[in-house]
Amino acid sequence: MSRPSLISPPAELQALLEHSLPSFLGRLDDAGQAAFAAWPEERRDALRRVFAASDFVVEQAVRDSAMLLELAASGELERRLAPGELRAQLAAALDGCAGEDDLARRLRRYRNRQQTRIIWRDVTRQADLAETCSDLSDLADASIDLAYRWLYAQQCAQSGTPVGRRSGAAQHLVVLGMGKLGAHELNLSSDIDLIFAYPEGGETEGARRSLDNQEFFTRLGQKLIKALDAITIDGFVFRVDMRLRPYGSSGPLVYSFNALEQYYQDQGRDWERYAMIKARVVGGDQAAGAQLQQMLRPFVYRRYLDFSAIEALRSMKQLIQQEVRRKGMTENIKLGAGGIREVEFIAQAFQLIHGGRDLSLQQRPLLKVLDTLAGQGYLPAPVVDELKEGYCFLRYLEHALQAIADRQTQMLPDGELERARVAFIMGFDGWNALLDRLAHWRGRVDWHFRQVIADPEDEVGEGRQGVGDEWLPLWQGALEAEAAQHQLHEAGFVDSLSAWQRIEGLQHSSPLRAMQRLGRERLDAFMPRLLAAMAERDNPDLMLERVLPLVEAVARRSAYLVLLSENPGALGRLLTLCAASPWIAEQIARFPLLLDELLNEGRLFSPPGKSELAAELRERLTRIPEDDLEQQMEALRHFKLAHGLRVAASEIAGSLPLMKVSDYLTWLAEAILEQVLQLGWRQVTQKHGFPLCEDGSLAREPEFVIVGYGKLGGIELGHGSDLDLVFIHNGDPQTETDGAKPIDSAQLYTRLGQRIIHLLTAQTASGALYEVDMRLRPSGAAGLLASSLAAFERYQQGEAWTWEHQALVRARVLAGSETVGERFEAIRAAVLGRERDEAALRTEVSEMRAKMRDNLATRATAGGTAAEAFEAAAAFDLKHDAGGIVDIEFMVQYAVLAWSRQYPELLRFTDNIRILEGLERAGLIASSDVRLLQEAYKAYRAAAHRLALQKQAGQVSGDHFHEERRGVMRIWRELGLA
Repeated sequence: MSRPSLISPPAELQALLEHSLPSFLGRLDDAGQAAFAAWPEERRDALRRVFAASDFVVEQAVRDSAMLLELAASGELERRLAPGELRAQLAAALDGCAGEDDLARRLRRYRNRQQTRIIWRDVTRQADLAETCSDLSDLADASIDLAYRWLYAQQCAQSGTPVGRRSGAAQHLVVLGMGKLGAHELNLSSDIDLIFAYPEGGETEGARRSLDNQEFFTRLGQKLIKALDAITIDGFVFRVDMRLRPYGSSGPLVYSFNALEQYYQDQGRDWERYAMIKARVVGGDQAAGAQLQQMLRPFVYRRYLDFSAIEALRSMKQLIQQEVRRKGMTENIKLGAGGIREVEFIAQAFQLIHGGRDLSLQQRPLLKVLDTLAGQGYLPAPVVDELKEGYCFLRYLEHALQAIADRQTQMLPDGELERARVAFIMGFDGWNALLDRLAHWRGRVDWHFRQVIADPEDEVGEGRQGVGDEWLPLWQGALEAEAAQHQLHEAGFVDSLSAWQRIEGLQHSSPLRAMQRLGRERLDAFMPRLLAAMAERDNPDLMLERVLPLVEAVARRSAYLVLLSENPGALGRLLTLCAASPWIAEQIARFPLLLDELLNEGRLFSPPGKSELAAELRERLTRIPEDDLEQQMEALRHFKLAHGLRVAASEIAGSLPLMKVSDYLTWLAEAILEQVLQLGWRQVTQKHGFPLCEDGSLAREPEFVIVGYGKLGGIELGHGSDLDLVFIHNGDPQTETDGAKPIDSAQLYTRLGQRIIHLLTAQTASGALYEVDMRLRPSGAAGLLASSLAAFERYQQGEAWTWEHQALVRARVLAGSETVGERFEAIRAAVLGRERDEAALRTEVSEMRAKMRDNLATRATAGGTAAEAFEAAAAFDLKHDAGGIVDIEFMVQYAVLAWSRQYPELLRFTDNIRILEGLERAGLIASSDVRLLQEAYKAYRAAAHRLALQKQAGQVSGDHFHEERRGVMRIWRELGLA
């Protein structure tokens, strides 16, 4: 494209000159006035044009009038610099630099001088687009390389010279320039994309304390960035962007050649291939840089026609199209439809596909690539001519936008004065005329862009989108932080900043950095779908917080991401469950195998019954070889996790009421305990043989029972409950087993108990089955792990405390020998049903309750007894405070101990609800009070379940459950329990 025309400044810009010209002239001394007076009229006209166009030039001229006069005197305003001249000038300007601050000052002043010259020549049309871009790129190259060399010498003097461990040679940094810098196409206010590398590892030599080469070059890189990027009173040199390096902002600042090669070979993504097309050594060791680029060339250019890149390019194109649709993009001449980026994409798409075989495409400057595409027949010449003309128009316009204030922008202005300036710089009589021409070129560019690697499926309808496509730019990092947060806010995320930070945190996390290419592609396909699904639901912030840890957890097992991508129903169920419960979210994140359960909605929300549970587990274990303990333990854990999730899901969905939830969780534990007992028995008998029965025969089945206490015995397990267990056997310590390593029978059953605990509590890849509490066995932690029936009976009849008899109310046999179980039940009935002094019993129960309340209840409200305990500001502990769960349990236990001698039917059940029904049938507690206690008990437990699923303590505010609490406390008093 020919350069834009020169026109006279319009009236509104003439007014600017009435202020700017006097400001400049007023700063000139007598010598300066004389020098200015000698300027030819053409230069004065040029000054007026430039002052009318650029506030930046005016600011620099007023601030340093001598600089502008020096530029004029040198003739540089009217001539093109010779090759190498700019670098030589900067080298002279840096000669004798006194320190890093002085380096920064000199770099910035030279940059401002050159920026003034380049804008002058651009606005006055003495320079074409190629010269402007070349000068800006040369300025960047010289600034980077000369600043690096000065800093390198200083760093070596301080820390020694870095030396390669293998080669023994001095090491230099290689600075790769990416994007427009790499292509020698910088714009007037461009940032520079850099990657830092060094040839090999080693240490510095020549200093008192050596440094690792990585550390040396990291420090050097940090200083180089500061020298170029930091804003001082003199401005900046170039804004530096390091995000194109491996792992982006979270990765190391500097990489060895081997580390770079390994990264791109193992994890390099297609967009990184796309970016690496433009890479060029812009500073440091040019020879080593050429070696590095040769190492990376196979990553960028395949040796064959690379049609595998087509799908990746199609995704990138889709990404561009999605960003174009974003609000505000129509005004962006780079990122909007028909913008600069679309021309770049057309050229680079052909380079990626054909560049491995056609070496003529392995070049960086865009206009030259377009010429090659025409010359080699990849694109018709008229198409290339249109693309070049449109591209040049857009780049000239980009420079016009940036020349005004040296600001990095590609947005069309909305102010009248700035519009007048841009139209004037571009040679148009008015803004509307410029817009008409711009619309023409953007339309042509966009049309050609749409023809490149078109997806046949997209031809069905314009603007057709896949699921989540609108989130591709955000996830791929194509949006600035502000734009990303705006999109999140528009989608319903309340705290869009935190949401964006969470997403960025995931992108930079170690598991994602370690992903292989296939896994990363799967993640890139999944994340937009996930964000889109969240945006369609209430409270997406909460879902994002709870689901992203799962994504991070499965990052290296990306088949799960495919599962969720290809099963929208499963993804929806995942979001529903995680939104409802952080406990579920944490479980799935810890054990991603649970995602399989989300596939079948009917099964997920319909857990099997007790007999079906036991049969299913037996069947699973029969498929595993008997000697494969590891697989057996994993199968048990998988079974428990899967069915635990089904119960929680059903509870959240409302298909299981509280009592059924506890039933299912208890049945699940019983089924597992039954199989664990069998596994343990098999293991100990294989080693030691079988014990003898009372009749002298071999006991082929264990004369042993597992007794459940507490919530397990009372059929009241909750999510995450531990198991209160007691082991009882009928072994004879005077007899030995018949195996190769015989031990006495009592010792065998102790070993069996140890194996059971190990099988339940051992941490495997899938966690532990249950936490186990054995403290309720006779003599507690000091007692034998497994008690004989006789010892258990002696202890309960002669040594046990009243609170241990209270615990026995909820004890029941869960697994093991029917005969031993029956004898245990007989002992239990005899102990609980013996005659007691009710007054003494009331005192003992009351004292134990008081101790518990003092230690465990809410102290601020005297355990829930103070008046303020019923205020909203107070907390009510559902379990331990007065009127809560423990009060009800103690009343039931007191009643059984006090009255079961007369009413043995009270011993039939171990759960509080049915014991209360028995008390009602016996006429021991009024029906209305039984109803109150049952409903209060269920209400408290339901609330505790909900809190457990939310991973919250079992407390509610004091203004809850007033009627229930007061009723429970009243009945407590009426029973005489003070």
